[in-house]
Amino acid sequence: MNTLVDDAKQHGTAVGLPVDRITINGGKPLRGRIELKGAKNLVTKAMVAAILGDTPSLLKDVPNISDVRIVRGLLEVHGVTVTEGPEPGDLVLDPAAVESAHMADIDAHAGSSRIPILFCGPLLHRLGEAFIPDLGGCRIGDRPIDYHLEVLRNFGAIVEKLPSGIRMSAPDGLKGAKVSLPYPSVGATEQVLLTAVLAEGITELTGAAIEPEIMDLINILQKMGAIITVDTDRVIRIEGVERLQGYSHRALFDRNEAASWAAAALATEGDIFVGGARQPEMLTFLNIFRKVGGAFEIEDDGIRFYHPGGELKPVIIETDVHPGFMTDWQQPLVVALTKAKGVSIVHETVYEQRFGFVDALVEMGASIDVHKECLGGRPCRFGQRNFKHSAVISGPSQLRGADIEVPDLRGGFSHLIAALTAEGRSTVSNVGIIARGYENFITKLELLGADFALEG
Repeated sequence: MNTLVDDAKQHGTAVGLPVDRITINGGKPLRGRIELKGAKNLVTKAMVAAILGDTPSLLKDVPNISDVRIVRGLLEVHGVTVTEGPEPGDLVLDPAAVESAHMADIDAHAGSSRIPILFCGPLLHRLGEAFIPDLGGCRIGDRPIDYHLEVLRNFGAIVEKLPSGIRMSAPDGLKGAKVSLPYPSVGATEQVLLTAVLAEGITELTGAAIEPEIMDLINILQKMGAIITVDTDRVIRIEGVERLQGYSHRALFDRNEAASWAAAALATEGDIFVGGARQPEMLTFLNIFRKVGGAFEIEDDGIRFYHPGGELKPVIIETDVHPGFMTDWQQPLVVALTKAKGVSIVHETVYEQRFGFVDALVEMGASIDVHKECLGGRPCRFGQRNFKHSAVISGPSQLRGADIEVPDLRGGFSHLIAALTAEGRSTVSNVGIIARGYENFITKLELLGADFALEG
């Protein structure tokens, strides 16, 4: 059995998904209401931050996704006690008994996740050492850990590469440092924050990512006792403190999931109210959604996304770091763009190999060409590196049912949308990968009236 299938089954099993294949009869508009929990890209990092506290932490609105289960397992093998809180979606994390974990135990829980690298700073503070296995993750680009290792070295960590993974130690403790990122990497910014808050002295990070999930992590660390200043020029300064306490925090909503369901409403000519979604964090997406021809209504408790009728319009999109158009938004929206009349262009500037998912859409009848050139916007860092990172979508196209294998998280949800939009029956395999970041997506499809059956 190949690694992708193994990963899919592992992720699905973690959240109780009984099968890994779904058959969808497409062409039916999705209508109804679904509710969001906390953002995958914040919750998992907030769980790691709990290691830094002297007292237990309470994290609210934690989604039942496999990435959360993975981080919970990693915390538990390091001696952190994780229990359910007083309300559904609450987790209590008690780091009182933090200890070193065996490399094999870490590897067994981490699977293909890259989250173990973010444990290193907190563990170096608590234990003076950390171990991580080889790292995996979605197959959408290189995403090397070099930034992370260099960051940790800047703080004084000694890094040893072993055949089975990487060992780090900090015999003299960690010291504040000046760190400059060549690209505003979210993961590297998180690494700096989680390491600098207890490091001796002042850390200055230039070229930082400032995504809403990063800002919410800063909110959490400030609640714990950290001193962090964010300037308007992507400079973050952290004054190290001697100790941190636990936090109580309700996680930011998952704007990536909100955008995915919005794209599903548009592609299926449906009407979906996404409870918990908020306007400020989705401003850029909402502008593009409206340009394409979608409509939305913003309420106190969420956002209604719907197809108002008429033809969809082509657009030119260039993905970018926040406050630009998120890379995670483009894949679901591309499915809707196959129904727009005219030529749309999507220039991907964040991950160099994020268009692998369009092969299945072409097989289903979409007219999509992928190019190595930087189309539709300014030249980017992938333009001279032979990566196919620009897509030209010509429409409208009527998608036809097909057999599809999910390649990665966002691409997988895009394939679900394509199957829901298509004429006829589609079978989507490896759907367990979707459980990495979409809570109870099968139940949500039921609530929205999708015509499908679980198989296998």
